[in-house]
Amino acid sequence: MCAVILGFFAVVAIIDYEHRAILFQESVVGSILGLAMGFYLHGIIPTILGGLAGFLIMLVLYYLGILFARLVTRLRRQVNSSDVGLGFGDVTLAGVLGLMLGWPGITIGLIVGIILAGMVSAIYLVILIISRRYKVFSSIPYAPFLVLGSAILLFRP
Repeated sequence: MCAVILGFFAVVAIIDYEHRAILFQESVVGSILGLAMGFYLHGIIPTILGGLAGFLIMLVLYYLGILFARLVTRLRRQVNSSDVGLGFGDVTLAGVLGLMLGWPGITIGLIVGIILAGMVSAIYLVILIISRRYKVFSSIPYAPFLVLGSAILLFRP
């Protein structure tokens, strides 16, 4: 089962890195894997609560990102902006990871993923500034950090 989960994590991370998307099919397969792993590790209630919590936490962050993008668009006096902090695929992925990590493990998994993404983003930002290629709202894919945070918790010794 560990190899299957790691394979799933790799597929999600690679596709998000290359295409900036988490596919619906990935979420369906991940939900099945997440339910199986969650039931095995935590039982039914923590698994379902973890999936729901992961989804809802990221849904709140998703809508805050949309609100922030609209605010920045308005402050810049632009007509429309497609800048977003998170995609909805990240929300569904957090639900899948919540199934795997259970409740309250998903909160720690999301925090670890967010901290990892923040550290890499800071380094990436410094590199862009030094190389004079910085653009406002430069982005990185988020799923690799979410799955890495979850993998650290799932497969720790």
